[in-house]
Amino acid sequence: PFQVTRASVGGGPPPGGPQGGVLRGPDLLGYVGIEAVLDQMRRKTMKAGFEFNIMVVGQSGLGKSTLVNTLFKSKVSRKSCSPNYEEKISKTVQLQSVSHVIEEKGVRMKLTVIDTPGFGDQINNDRCWEPVLKHVNEQYEKYLKEELRVNRQRKIPDTRVHCCIYFLPASGHWLRPIDVEFMKRLGKIVSIVPVIAKADTLTLEERTEFKQRIRQDLVANGIQVYPQKENDEDAEERLLNNTIRESIPFAVVGTDREHQVNGHRVLGRKTKWGIVEVENVAHCEFANLRDLLIRSHLEDLKQVTHDVHYETYRVQRLTAGAVHQGGPNGSDLESHL
Repeated sequence: PFQVTRASVGGGPPPGGPQGGVLRGPDLLGYVGIEAVLDQMRRKTMKAGFEFNIMVVGQSGLGKSTLVNTLFKSKVSRKSCSPNYEEKISKTVQLQSVSHVIEEKGVRMKLTVIDTPGFGDQINNDRCWEPVLKHVNEQYEKYLKEELRVNRQRKIPDTRVHCCIYFLPASGHWLRPIDVEFMKRLGKIVSIVPVIAKADTLTLEERTEFKQRIRQDLVANGIQVYPQKENDEDAEERLLNNTIRESIPFAVVGTDREHQVNGHRVLGRKTKWGIVEVENVAHCEFANLRDLLIRSHLEDLKQVTHDVHYETYRVQRLTAGAVHQGGPNGSDLESHL
C-alpha cells in the first residue's frame, strides 16, 4: 500500500546555485537574536493552546476509562463524566467522545477522548474494526474538505485521531485473531500504542514472556505500531525510539486512588499482598506510557498524524478525484489502504 514518510524540510541550495555553509556563533559579526524565535513560538502556543485526540480501544472490563483518568490525573473519560453512567454491553461498536480543556502552568490543551464501547464484546466479532476505521478516515475527510475550501478558517479544527491506545487482555498467551486483524488495518492509518491491561495479574516472569510473544506476533504479522522506524529523523531520535520499541507493549495498571506509602501519597492499587504503585517503574510501565504520550512524543504523534497518515489519505483522495463526492464509507476506504 501507498505510504508517505516524513522528509527533512529545506534541503540544499537550488541546482547550479552557490554552495553555502553553516554559520554558527563564532562566524557571526554579532548577536542576531535568532534564538528568540523559540520564545515567540512558545508564547503563541501558550496563547492559542493545542488539541490532542486520543482513542482507546479494547473489550469491556480492561480498565480503559481508569487508565485515561490516571494519565491526565483527572476525570476525563466518558464514564467519569456521566453521572448516571450504566455499563451496558453494546450490540454494535458505537464510538463516543468527550472533550475537556486542561490547563497546566499557563498551557491549555483541548483533550478529546474517543471511546469504542462494544468492541470485542460479541460472540461474533467479525469486522468489528470497521466503525473505528470509518471514524478515523471521516476525520481525515473533514480536515481535507476544510483545507480545500476557498474561504477556509484561519485555524482548522483538528478532530483527527493522534493516537490509538489498544488494550490487550493479560492472558499471557499470544495475540488473538481480533488483535491481529484490528492492528493490521488500523496501524496503516493511525499511530497505535498497544498496552497490556491490568498487568498486575501477571508475575514479572509471565509479563516478560508475554511481551516477547506479542513483539514476535507484531513482526510476524507485519503490524505497524508507534513509533515506526521509518519515521525516525536522526540518530538521537532513533536511539530513544529503539528503547521504546523494545518496551512495547507497555504493561500498565491504572487507578484514581491514592494510598500512604512511606509517608508519601501515591497512586496505587491495594491488594492483599501490598500496594501496586502505578507510577513506580519497578511495579508497572505506566510511567513509560505517560512519558511517551505526553512528556516526550505528544508533538511527534501529532506530526506523524499530519505528515504521514493524513498525507497518505490526502494523496489517495486527490488522486482518486473523489473529494467532493460526499463522505467516504469505511469499506471503500479500506480498499484504498
